[in-house]
Amino acid sequence: MKVENTAAIVTGAASGLGAATAAHLASRGARVFGLDLNTDNAPAVEGVSYIATDVTDEQQVRAAVAKAAASGPLRVVVNCAGIGPSARILGRKGVHDLGLYTKVIQVNLIGTFTVLALAAEEIAGTEPLEFGQRGVIVNTASVAAFEGQVGQAAYASSKGGVVGLTVPAARDLAQYGIRVNTVAPGIVDTPMLQTVSEEFRGALAAGIPFPQRLCRPDEYAQLVGMIIDHDYLNGETIRMDGALRMAPR
Repeated sequence: MKVENTAAIVTGAASGLGAATAAHLASRGARVFGLDLNTDNAPAVEGVSYIATDVTDEQQVRAAVAKAAASGPLRVVVNCAGIGPSARILGRKGVHDLGLYTKVIQVNLIGTFTVLALAAEEIAGTEPLEFGQRGVIVNTASVAAFEGQVGQAAYASSKGGVVGLTVPAARDLAQYGIRVNTVAPGIVDTPMLQTVSEEFRGALAAGIPFPQRLCRPDEYAQLVGMIIDHDYLNGETIRMDGALRMAPR
């Protein structure tokens, strides 16, 4: 599916995977609307407009979707917004904070579903393309969905939910010509990792079978572009991890 002269929504667009994806789609001629909780430090990219949005707030998401669709047609949605705090179920300070667990699920899973559902409603009203195609939604999970490590109970649960959402969402939305796929990245060199030491980064890279380096955000964006282009790819979760299988710690 071509994205030139269409509208696209990317959540978590102020940094990391979202920023790279927004820039990639804009370079292909899409009018990109980047959603993020805080857009103050978002990179200035031609073709990308930012909307401060809490993905867990239905009304804010509805407003952002409507704004994107007004420049329409809305064809692409990429969910990158997420958080990843670490806490053990039983730790030195006691039981896992239940409020923290709830928040991770709300942002990573419910936020993804909220954007997916409200955007799908808008996409379903667009003119169909060849074979009835109207749009594509790409969600972001993680290898933690399959091999969650110690301290990742909340994060792994939320990303496992995104993986579990993929096939039923693709089936639900098939009648409207909307494809749904998920990317499950491994260790990506995001701004969060840039705060740790080179020694620690090197140790992370050494654990990846091949290539032995951290994934770049632009490689995630490239994969999203391939998913958009490949009209027969639907209901799939794609690992992007250099054959990494996470150890318990």
